[in-house]
Amino acid sequence: MIAETGLAALWLAASLAALQFLLMIIALCSGVEVRRAMRAIAVVQGFLTLIAFAMLLLVFARSDMSVALVFENSNSAKPFVYKVAGAWGNHEGSMLMWVTILAVAGAFVALLAHRTSERTTVAALGAQAVLALGFYGFLLIASNPFARLWPAPMDGKGLNPLLQDPGLAFHPPTLYLGYVGLSVAFSFAVGALLTGEVDSRLARAMRPWVLGAWILLTLGITAGSYWAYYELGWGGYWFWDPVENASLMPWLAATALLHSINVLAARGALKAWTMMLAVIAFSMSMVGTFLVRSGILTSVHAFAIDPQRGTFLLALLAIYVGAAFTLFAVRAPSLKEGAPFELVSRESGLVVNNLILSVILGVVFVGTLYPLFVEAVTGEKLSVGAPYFDAVAGPLALLLAVLVGIGPLIAWRRERRPVFKPLTIPALLGATALAITIILDPEMRILPRLGFTVAAYLAAASILPLIGRNPLRAPLATWGMVVAHFGIAVALVGMAANAAFSSERLAIARPGDILGVGPWAVQLADVTPTAGKNWTAIEAELRASRGPGVITLAPQSRFYSDPPTETSESAIRTFWNGQLYTVIGKQDVSGAGQLRLWWKPFVTLNWAGGALIAIGGALALLGRLWRLVWRRRPPEREWRRERYA
Repeated sequence: MIAETGLAALWLAASLAALQFLLMIIALCSGVEVRRAMRAIAVVQGFLTLIAFAMLLLVFARSDMSVALVFENSNSAKPFVYKVAGAWGNHEGSMLMWVTILAVAGAFVALLAHRTSERTTVAALGAQAVLALGFYGFLLIASNPFARLWPAPMDGKGLNPLLQDPGLAFHPPTLYLGYVGLSVAFSFAVGALLTGEVDSRLARAMRPWVLGAWILLTLGITAGSYWAYYELGWGGYWFWDPVENASLMPWLAATALLHSINVLAARGALKAWTMMLAVIAFSMSMVGTFLVRSGILTSVHAFAIDPQRGTFLLALLAIYVGAAFTLFAVRAPSLKEGAPFELVSRESGLVVNNLILSVILGVVFVGTLYPLFVEAVTGEKLSVGAPYFDAVAGPLALLLAVLVGIGPLIAWRRERRPVFKPLTIPALLGATALAITIILDPEMRILPRLGFTVAAYLAAASILPLIGRNPLRAPLATWGMVVAHFGIAVALVGMAANAAFSSERLAIARPGDILGVGPWAVQLADVTPTAGKNWTAIEAELRASRGPGVITLAPQSRFYSDPPTETSESAIRTFWNGQLYTVIGKQDVSGAGQLRLWWKPFVTLNWAGGALIAIGGALALLGRLWRLVWRRRPPEREWRRERYA
């Protein structure tokens, strides 16, 4: 009865979503007060989806092979943590997680949305219900996660071994939380366009959701990058794979939206632009969902291979995005912008920031989807990879990083002070870094060289908003901006160092052979068989030295029998100045086999920078929430007003 309970909860939640949408139409057409009813419905709907997802977790934890999804993606020999994580390591389960987060987010909107008017709140809840209704239909019609098998098999096929990793427990849920945060911004934007109430109150209501989504997307992408780095054995952290780009595009749109919302909240400007970005940001989430789950891509992340499901998702994408853009086209001309601003102002800087981010988004979008479009139309396969993205998006990203150091120093509306005077020291540091790279490595490629230059400049420029004030009394939002911008500089150093200084060695080695990579001498000491709970492996014993000490690493070449899969388990040793990365391939009867070694100076700064960016966002979010709580203390506020009147 566990699966049936979950399915019944899904049907009930779908019915409530339909009722919630109907109430929105009644309220907007007749003016009837329905907000309380819609709030209650949204909360119950969120609770029902939590029940459905809990039932899915339970059938996976119990290895209930009578449920088709469990049979296809688990088996009784799998470690318990991967049994549970396997609930979302597949198509149906991941979509149920998506709709659960979507419905729970709608419940929180119903409980917490007090800044917007009643009509806008009702319209936003109705838009959220329509989004959920489409995904309920997808699950109940095309991808039922609770479908039964009769008779029940004795055991299951097992989860893709590449997904049997702790990263699975963190990476997908974090990204989904980020995607759904953008769905709330989308719903608020649609609601405001329906009612015509696009103003600073709307921006302040949207901002925590967008900021929270942006933080989670940053963490999800950073964690996913490291997961792929150590799990796939490719020796790299980013390959501009379409699935990687599917998560990057919403992040780029969310970054632009976050800065645009700040202008709308502070100055009442960029109304139409902010609404369009809200639609684009969620549209990119939908595009990513379609790419990963339509079967159009072959990837460790791409769960679906059924064209019918892809068609269903494409129809949802067309309906939601098409309707939202149509509404925007109708309503945008009637939106009146707020106070005007000069060419040299923070508003102008944020507009330029948005434009560059939008161009980078366009570059990634075209580079990701154009080859798929050509293949669908002509059958010809095109390869668009790192050279295209690095050459086109790389210089734009560096230009954006330069502007990031300038924007926070410019005043709102009109700047009357010399803009570039505070940037003297950052500019000198950047020039010094450029000179050092030319002296130490005249043959260094241009992008890494510019990366070091811009990183040195931005690291110094990012702290300038704290200069001349008491840092302890600076708002948390300012600290968040400083930490996030400094994190960009840190990540730039990691990327530039990895591109400029990485060393790689690939060879056929036998026990006793010594290979050099970077400053390291690595000896293949031995190769032995080993086994785990649900795998067997060949394990190499590597002894690496770059001085008097010796360290040992043990990469493996694993074989999983259920399902039959071979994987490379890298062995990585981290040091203050980089990582030694090792991978072993198949061995022949004589013990000879492929050995791949990398020395990657300062590569860990990539993920340290990503973590700092997310921490900066979290500080800004905490600062906004604290200000919100403070403003809800009227007695003390009135006391202060009387005291200082």
